Amino acid sequence: MSAPAPRRGRRSAPQDGPRARLTQLLPYIFEHKPVLVVIVILSIAGSITTLAQPLLVGQVIERVQSGEALGVLVWGIVALVVASSVISGYQHYLLQRTGTAVVYSSRRKLIARILHLPISEFDSRRTGDLVSRVGTDTTLLYAVLTQGLADSVGNALLFVGAILAMAFIDPVLLVSIVGVLGISVVGVTLLSSRIRTATQEQQDKVGELASGVERAVGSIRTVRAAGATEREAADVTRVATDVYGVGVRIAKVSALVVPIAGIALQVSLLVVLGLGGYRVASGAITVADLVTFVMFLFLLIAPLGSFFGAITSVNQALGALGRIQEVLDLPIETDQDVAIAATVQPAATAPGANDSHAALEFRDVRFRYPASVVAARRTAESAALAALSDAHVDTSAVELPATADSDGEVLKGVSFQVPRGSRVALVGPSGAGKSTTLALIERFYDPTDGAILLDGVDVRTLDRTDLRGQLGYVEQDAPTLAGTIAENLRLASPTASDEECERVLRAVNLGEVLERSPLGVDAPVGEAGVMLSGGERQRLAIARALLAAPPILLLDESTSSLDGLNEQRMRDAIDAVATGRTLIVIAHRLSTVVDSDLIVVLDHGRVVGQGTHSELVESTPLYRDLARHQLLV
Repeated sequence: MSAPAPRRGRRSAPQDGPRARLTQLLPYIFEHKPVLVVIVILSIAGSITTLAQPLLVGQVIERVQSGEALGVLVWGIVALVVASSVISGYQHYLLQRTGTAVVYSSRRKLIARILHLPISEFDSRRTGDLVSRVGTDTTLLYAVLTQGLADSVGNALLFVGAILAMAFIDPVLLVSIVGVLGISVVGVTLLSSRIRTATQEQQDKVGELASGVERAVGSIRTVRAAGATEREAADVTRVATDVYGVGVRIAKVSALVVPIAGIALQVSLLVVLGLGGYRVASGAITVADLVTFVMFLFLLIAPLGSFFGAITSVNQALGALGRIQEVLDLPIETDQDVAIAATVQPAATAPGANDSHAALEFRDVRFRYPASVVAARRTAESAALAALSDAHVDTSAVELPATADSDGEVLKGVSFQVPRGSRVALVGPSGAGKSTTLALIERFYDPTDGAILLDGVDVRTLDRTDLRGQLGYVEQDAPTLAGTIAENLRLASPTASDEECERVLRAVNLGEVLERSPLGVDAPVGEAGVMLSGGERQRLAIARALLAAPPILLLDESTSSLDGLNEQRMRDAIDAVATGRTLIVIAHRLSTVVDSDLIVVLDHGRVVGQGTHSELVESTPLYRDLARHQLLV
């Protein structure tokens, strides 16, 4: 009797990721230098026109008091206001456009990086979280440009110009407000660090939420059939509640920034009016000076408010950028090849049809999955058992595929050869390492020790694209991409004609699918192939591999979803295209592989037998038991 499965509870908070630095944010902005230069020039011009307005207003007041004619001063003020408005509007447009370009640039980099990550990263990370980084996290970079950072040069000029003008008008009044403004700046700076931390936590939670929704929606039929809709909704809602809670914390901290700026302005204005009124009464300054000073005070507060907004937006962006940069800093498959090249002898010759070598050979191959992948799989297994327990299913007899033995190895000294043009079958119980063997051939992972040879050449010395171009791989789950039948078939053969697509579909007994719709090969298959049956999806995956016509076919449980009639038809189709090709087939149904040229029996990561069906029945107890249970002996 196995131990009770752990109950599902509140998911633990994500571990703190790397904190991004401002220097990591600047390259995204400096990609648009020409536009930024224009924005800075417009910002400076706008600041000059704005600073000139209080000076002209002061002169207008003085001329009115002295009874002099205003002349062109009024029209000068009107011209400055119009110019400032036009400059501000065009600058706003450029900022919005550049902010959108920054988001686009970051998404482009992130998408390119994600799609080139090693398979181990996808095995250990949640799909929804990666999607969230592309969508939600990158959006926060938009605020960096649109909320003050790119306008900082103009605001700095406006701030300094206002300070100098106020010092020239009345240094006493200026000193009276410096303390108030200084306290507000310190307060906002201290609050900004809390905003950055909370934003990063919020984005982590948003990624977890996206993963939860993707998990539930992607398996909605299974969820409905199991009566687990309410439980799944409750799980996702718990994460949404966490996101809400962090968002409220950010709102509370951000809400403190607004009053600080408002209080600073109000207190400064009261001080200036009170002390300024006294100094006007004492004759130290004129009314025109006081009005001009107050106008400059408002001009001083405007860039200060932009500064506060920039601090908040930059810290929010840095919180999201930490998650983006974490992915961008991950090594891609090409980076792995560079490290491997230092330890593996280069290929003497390119692989080809060399009769002196086996098509494929495993030489004492050992392999263990990375710790992150093992941890992710164990978490998934625990969640699966918990779901069964929540559904009141007895989990004592549930057997989950083993990831590795206690020593951590999945394959332990596996050796066998695949002669060119032969059909080799890999059989054994769940967790024996069969699918891992195909993953190593495809170089989704590389061996921990030993070597895999393609035509006598270590596959680690080959370009992955060239290697995979020689392999046709049909996964166990036979995934179907959203789109049309033709788009699925042309995934590995983009130049294939409609006639070639139809021919290979009929070869795998999918002709009736073509006849369902007048669109033929352009008929949609739905999200994840929902408009096809499980067997049809599997045959479509096999058709995709056959259309590419590679010299080596890797079939992982390729007939597991087929009935007896279609399985036989599929075997006939594979036999037809297998001529002159090498096949490696994984199968639990021994009836589909009994006529193989070679059968390799795996158990707990070791080869426990090799030979034909009749030879293994006599020599290998495990195979004999498997055959007996399937009524083949």
